[in-house]
Amino acid sequence: MDWLEIVAVVFGLACVSLTVRQNIWCWPTGLVMVSLYIIIFWRVKLYSDMGLQVIYVVLQLYGWWHWLHGDGAPKEGEQIPVERLTPQGMATWVLVSLVGTFSLGWVMGSFTDAALPYWDAATTALSLVAQYLMARKSLENWLFWIAVDVLAVGIYAIKGLAPTAVLYAVFLGLSVAGWIAWKRSYETRTATEEAAAA
Repeated sequence: MDWLEIVAVVFGLACVSLTVRQNIWCWPTGLVMVSLYIIIFWRVKLYSDMGLQVIYVVLQLYGWWHWLHGDGAPKEGEQIPVERLTPQGMATWVLVSLVGTFSLGWVMGSFTDAALPYWDAATTALSLVAQYLMARKSLENWLFWIAVDVLAVGIYAIKGLAPTAVLYAVFLGLSVAGWIAWKRSYETRTATEEAAAA
C-alpha cells in the first residue's frame, strides 16, 4: 500500500459517487483516478488493466463532452437523459465483451508475463463496454460495472492491492445504487413523457 494507491482510491470513490448522482464532476475526478492507476497497474504487471486506464483517459474526456454536448444536447442547466439498450443491443455488447476477453487474454497469456491474463482481460473488456455505455448514459452500464466489480475484488485481493480490492467492493455497492437511481430516473422521465403525450 502506498500513497499513490490511496489517492487513486479516494478519487475513485468520488468519481463513482458523483456518477450515481449524474453529476458532471464525475468525469474530471475519474480522469485523475485513471491517470494514477496507469502507474499502479504498471508496477504490479497487470498490463491489461494498465492499458485500460490509458483508454479510460480518452473515454473520460468523451463522456465529459457527451454529457454536456452530446446527442440531443440539453438546454442550459439540464442533463442528457438516461436511455435503455434494446435486447439486441445488450446481446451485442455481451458478445463484444466475450470476444474481447478471450482475444486479449490469449495475447496477454501468450506474449507477456501478465498475471491472471484471462481474468484481467475480462475486467478490461467488460470495463470498456461499461465505460462507453456510461458515457452514452445507457442504464445497462451498471450491469457491466457490477460484473467488473465482482471480478476485480478477487483479482486485486490476489495481487495484494488491498485498498484497491476494498475500493472495488465499495464500487460494487455503488454500482447497485447506480442501477437503482438511474432506473428510477429513466422510469420517471418516460412516465412524464407518456403522460404529456396522452
